[in-house]
Amino acid sequence: MKIAFFDAKSYDQPAFRKYGEDHGIVFKFFETKLNEDTVDLARGYDGVCVFVNDTVNAAVIDELYRLGIRVIALRCAGFNNVDVRHAFGKIHVVRVPAYSPYAVAEHAMAMLLTSIRRIHKAYIRTKDFNFSLNGLTGFDLHGKTVGVVGTGKIGRVFIDICRGFGMRVLAYDKYPATGTDIAYVTPEQLFAESDIISLHCPLTEETHHMIREETIAQMKKGVVILNTSRGALIDAEALLAGIKSRKIGAACLDVYEEESDIFFEDYSGHIVEDDTLARLISMPNVIVTSHQAFLTEEALSNIAETTVKNLVSFAQNGTCENELCYHCGKTDDCKQHRLAKCF
Repeated sequence: MKIAFFDAKSYDQPAFRKYGEDHGIVFKFFETKLNEDTVDLARGYDGVCVFVNDTVNAAVIDELYRLGIRVIALRCAGFNNVDVRHAFGKIHVVRVPAYSPYAVAEHAMAMLLTSIRRIHKAYIRTKDFNFSLNGLTGFDLHGKTVGVVGTGKIGRVFIDICRGFGMRVLAYDKYPATGTDIAYVTPEQLFAESDIISLHCPLTEETHHMIREETIAQMKKGVVILNTSRGALIDAEALLAGIKSRKIGAACLDVYEEESDIFFEDYSGHIVEDDTLARLISMPNVIVTSHQAFLTEEALSNIAETTVKNLVSFAQNGTCENELCYHCGKTDDCKQHRLAKCF
C-alpha cells in the first residue's frame, strides 16, 4: 500500500518508516495538513494517514473518494475532526484507540504539580540566580478532591496516580466502567466538590463546552482545571472570565479549541493573532503546552505499530477491529460483530 501521510513531523517519521518497511507499506510524508486545499496531494495513493488537526470534512471525504482513496487511518484516538457519518459507504476509517494512557495521564499530573508547586516559576528564577521563595507557596495534593471526567483507559490511569498521592477521587462518565471501585457522581456534584477537575473524555455534541459559564459557577472558588483531551471541552472565553474573577485558581491546558492553525508550529518570531490564547498564556496561573501529552517514545512507537497493523489488516483480511462507524454501539446489527467490514 502507498499511504499519503499528512501533517508529518520529524518525530513521527522514524517509527512509521520502520513499521512500514517491515510490512510493505510506503509512506509519503507531507508537512502540510489535510484540508480542502491540499486533498489533491492524495492522488495516486491507496489511503491517507491523518492526525488531530487535519480537516476530514464532507468535502474532503468526497474528494478523497473521487481520487480512489480506500481508507483513512487516524494516528490518534479522537476522531471529532472526521465526518464519520459522511464517510460511511465511501471510505473506511480506522484509528488508534489506545497508544499510551500513561503518557497522557502522567503529563496531566506533571502539569498539575508544576502549577500548584510553582515549579515553572522557580526554574526561571534560579536561572537568574534568584533563590527567593516569595510567591512560590503551593498546596498539598494529599487529602484534596479530584474530579475526573471520563474514565476510559487514560482517565483510570490518572485516577490511580491521584490515589497514589492520597487524593479523594470523584468521577463522571456517561458510560461508567464496570467492575471498579470508582465513585461515580453527577456532573453537578463533581463540579461542586472538586478542588481539581481533570478532563479525559472525548469531544461530542454533548461534551462540547462542558466547562462554560454555568458550570464554572457551580465550582469551588480556586478550582484547578486540567485538560489533556480536546480543546472544545472548554469555552475559552468563560475560562478567562473565571480566572479574572478569581473563581478559577489555575488552568493547565494541553489542548485549545482553536489550536489547529497554531499548535505544532513555531510562531516564536511572529505575533499570534488569537487574542484569547494570547491572554490565556499571559495569565500567571495558566500553563499551556502544545498538545504534547501523547509525546513519549513508547506512545510514538505504539501509534505507528497500531496504525500499520490497521492498514495491513484492512488490506489483507478485509477487516479491522479498530474501524470506526457512526452507528457502532447504536445497533445490534453490527457487521464488526460478524468480523466483516462496516460496509
